[in-house]
Amino acid sequence: MKTRTSVDAELVIQFQSGNANALTELVKRWHKRFCEKAYWILKDADQSKDVAQDSWKTIMAKIKDLKDPSSFGGWAMRIVYSKSLDAIRERNRIRIKQENYAKEQPVKTEPEEDNSQLKLELLKAIKELSVNHQMVIKLFYVEDYSLNQISDLLNISVGTAKSRLFHAREKLKLILKDKNYEN
Repeated sequence: MKTRTSVDAELVIQFQSGNANALTELVKRWHKRFCEKAYWILKDADQSKDVAQDSWKTIMAKIKDLKDPSSFGGWAMRIVYSKSLDAIRERNRIRIKQENYAKEQPVKTEPEEDNSQLKLELLKAIKELSVNHQMVIKLFYVEDYSLNQISDLLNISVGTAKSRLFHAREKLKLILKDKNYEN
């Protein structure tokens, strides 16, 4: 009876010899495990699938150079692990960039003559929102960006941008209502 490792080794050797169907078999045997490993690290199903797919691109580019075909499983899992860590670093880089952007945005504290007290309270209320909500509010209302532009800028879907804007408005309503600034 063949072990998992020996079957994988045979498939790697077949692929290295030019049999493209062997790669299809390797994908069937390993893709789900790649997704599970990436999910275990990332805790995001969509991003895990992207990492698994990206890992297959690297595997296909480098499998011809694999000297020990029996080491395919460990070698491939290291690629998935590395790609997952790269995705976490990229996610953190984007988060830090967003937070820095939010901190750099000036908040006007000198309101115009009309509704000056309400404007001051609104500015204070915006500061109480999460960084993500502050950013969407500022980009949409202060910078006049469209939802499509916001989604591109923040690297999120248009639906997420729309949802954040909706929730930010709702939280602002609650904050202002609590401070007795109702319409």
